[in-house]
Amino acid sequence: MELYAHTLSALRQQLEQGEVTSVEITRSVLERIAAVDDRIGAYLLVDEPAALAQAEAADARRAGGENLSPAAGIPLGLKDLLSTKGMITTCASRMLENYVPAYDATVVARLRQAAAVFAGKLNMDEFAMGSSNENSAFKLVRNPWDTECVAGGSSGGSAAAVAADECIAALGSDTGGSIRQPAAFCGVVGLKPTYGRVSRYGLVAFASSLDQIGTLTKSVADAGLLLGEIAGHDPRDSTSANLPVPDYLAAMEPEVKDLKIGIPREYFSADIHADVRDAVQQAIEVFTGLGAEIEEVSLPHTEYAVATYYLVATAEASSNLARYDGVKYGYRVPDADGLIDMYRKTRARGFGPEVKRRIMLGTYALSAGYYDAYYKKAQQVRTLIRQDFEQAFSRCDLLLSPVSPTPAFKIGEKVADPLAMYLSDILTIPVNLAGLPAISVPCGFSREGLPIGLQLIARPFAEDCLLQAARHYEQATDWHLKKPEIAEGEK
Repeated sequence: MELYAHTLSALRQQLEQGEVTSVEITRSVLERIAAVDDRIGAYLLVDEPAALAQAEAADARRAGGENLSPAAGIPLGLKDLLSTKGMITTCASRMLENYVPAYDATVVARLRQAAAVFAGKLNMDEFAMGSSNENSAFKLVRNPWDTECVAGGSSGGSAAAVAADECIAALGSDTGGSIRQPAAFCGVVGLKPTYGRVSRYGLVAFASSLDQIGTLTKSVADAGLLLGEIAGHDPRDSTSANLPVPDYLAAMEPEVKDLKIGIPREYFSADIHADVRDAVQQAIEVFTGLGAEIEEVSLPHTEYAVATYYLVATAEASSNLARYDGVKYGYRVPDADGLIDMYRKTRARGFGPEVKRRIMLGTYALSAGYYDAYYKKAQQVRTLIRQDFEQAFSRCDLLLSPVSPTPAFKIGEKVADPLAMYLSDILTIPVNLAGLPAISVPCGFSREGLPIGLQLIARPFAEDCLLQAARHYEQATDWHLKKPEIAEGEK
């Protein structure tokens, strides 16, 4: 097996035993990117000289006898909304096409301190607004399992890069399913931590009460290792929780016998694709075989989740994106006739259609005379959704559901129908509204050979329980071992 195809856990062990060097791993990954990314479109920037320099530094520290972290010397991909000092950060938008941050996001700084290697910046939906990665201002991301299908969004580049072995693991962000849905579509593990578990400092904001940084990996163990590197309190993020970070790897060991898993009846409607339903039903049977106790629960306000989300998220986006006005940084039109004209033209040309749509929806929801009817009402319903989960968790340790109603859809299939696109996140959005941790793990394939994801949801800050259950399911199946066949050099 080529080095690029290994898991983070396996490469960590090989590095510690002196069987391989970080430079060798990094060269393998960079060669893989060069061979297949023209077909996938996962990267917006590959910084080969910097990656090799970081790999050499990690090897030198290890040779010097330093006790290094699990991520040391491992080539990672970063979603291109994480601020990277001295490295361009575009959010896949013309508005930030030439923006180079003066500082690192906290997660980037922690990984840099851990001697991780950054292969480059990964493609995404513009400003993280999208479910298919067709909204990037620069190029779309294709699904490694079928390049005529979407990779999911908004962290499509992160999921596709991990699935195609173009990095060993990646960071993404999840506002309404943007880690879990592309992970499901691409057949990798996607972990969205509890809101506040991972610092958002240096994450370019979409919806500040919903955004959360998380991981996309080749295994559940890798997810636990990488989460351990980036989790923890950060005084620069006022929403960061000041709680201890468990040893997630150790937490995965206990058996799941007697674990109580709830099945939300609202998440298994008639709209769920038959192949998805069958795969998730088989996953339930696996958990039953492992000794878990299964019971049906209800989340009665689920039907209001999409409407609630698209009021809260768009209102916050309208506020957050008001800063991109051509004055302070980012794109500015060269042909403006006065200040107001410069504002209008800059925002008209700098933002893509989906970003404009959400800004307009959010501005309307916050406008005088409509605030109480829309934004305030949405926040009240959000409380009801959170209470639904609290009631379910009074009876269960975890909840289990599909990640997406369907497998990956064809490129262009939903672009002309925003509502259909929004509904593709109906099973992931409630988790963000409630601030809960959730994970997507591969659980099967459709008749067309496209991956299907299983979603597990836990109480706030119970990532250890989440990873424990996901790890035991993964060990009882082999879905995560499947790899897409990508012909190197194909365009």
